[in-house]
Amino acid sequence: MRILNFFRTLALSAALSMAAAVPAATLKIGDPAPALQVAKWVQGDPVQGFDNKHVYIVEFWATWCGPCKASIPHLNEVWQKFKDKELIVIGQDCWEQDETGVPAFVTKMGDKMTYRVALDDKSKEPDGAMAVNWMKAAGQDGIPTAFIVNRQGKIAWIGHPMTLEESVLQDILADKFDVAAYAKEFAAKEQKQEQLQALSQKLGKAMQTKDWDTADSALTELEKLVPESADSQGNAVRIQILVGRKDLAGALKLAETTSDAQTTNASLQNALAWSLATAPGVDAKGLALAQKIIGRANTASGGTDCQILDTVARIQFMNGQTNEAVATEQKAVDLAPEQAKPYLQKFLADYQAGKLPDAKE
Repeated sequence: MRILNFFRTLALSAALSMAAAVPAATLKIGDPAPALQVAKWVQGDPVQGFDNKHVYIVEFWATWCGPCKASIPHLNEVWQKFKDKELIVIGQDCWEQDETGVPAFVTKMGDKMTYRVALDDKSKEPDGAMAVNWMKAAGQDGIPTAFIVNRQGKIAWIGHPMTLEESVLQDILADKFDVAAYAKEFAAKEQKQEQLQALSQKLGKAMQTKDWDTADSALTELEKLVPESADSQGNAVRIQILVGRKDLAGALKLAETTSDAQTTNASLQNALAWSLATAPGVDAKGLALAQKIIGRANTASGGTDCQILDTVARIQFMNGQTNEAVATEQKAVDLAPEQAKPYLQKFLADYQAGKLPDAKE
């Protein structure tokens, strides 16, 4: 499956991602924090260990991680606001492809990243001692992830730094945070995530094997576990199931009603249009609806989203507008991040050669 398809099928609050299963967590909320195992302090005074005078945020990140880059200024604001209240923030670099670039990255961030920054110790663990003893042990497989260590040296909170509520941090700093209650809440969330992941894998396998009944059942169960706001994303997947069942009329009806309900949701509109444009045997009516829907997506995104433009180009080509498709795909290539350019360039070459790209690539 081509990489960009993931963005088009946006499945149910990340529940439909095909990520590998995460090992059961052995590090839980309320457990003593593992030791700090730092290879080098890139910025700030070294922290030898946790004391009972401070609260610590240990945030795992990497220079190649887009969400990490977005969350760094926010974390820095937290640090600046609470550093005089015995808060210490450690930006723990992990899973880094090239650690030699970390100091330059920190320097470039300047006053947006003023807290301590450390490199992982890989002397005994190839993946890094901190990555293994904190992230892997806690069952966390995505960054950025922050751990808060309270004055008792215990893990009081785990999560994405952007979701850390200021009131929670204030309570931890004031020793008023109910760690035991939060531990139960966190465990319930993790259990739900495991259910979502299992159903996601079941759905993914069923979609690949074209077992549409199982796929429909798994999707229905997924929709029961996610917020109502994710229903429309589920519809994008259900349209693929209807297409698989050769119920093109049903797919068109669901696509139109879903699109009409959220005309400014660019990613959803793109997912719907792509499902229709790649449906086997799509007729002129289906293609016309796909064009209408992708037009909404392109308008909502301001015409600058490479994934949406790629879908626009496909529909243009299918409508016999070869020159327009080539021009649109070239714009998609120009706007794409580096990692996506090779794929889009291949699709551009296909259009230039008068060929419709394989939707499965």
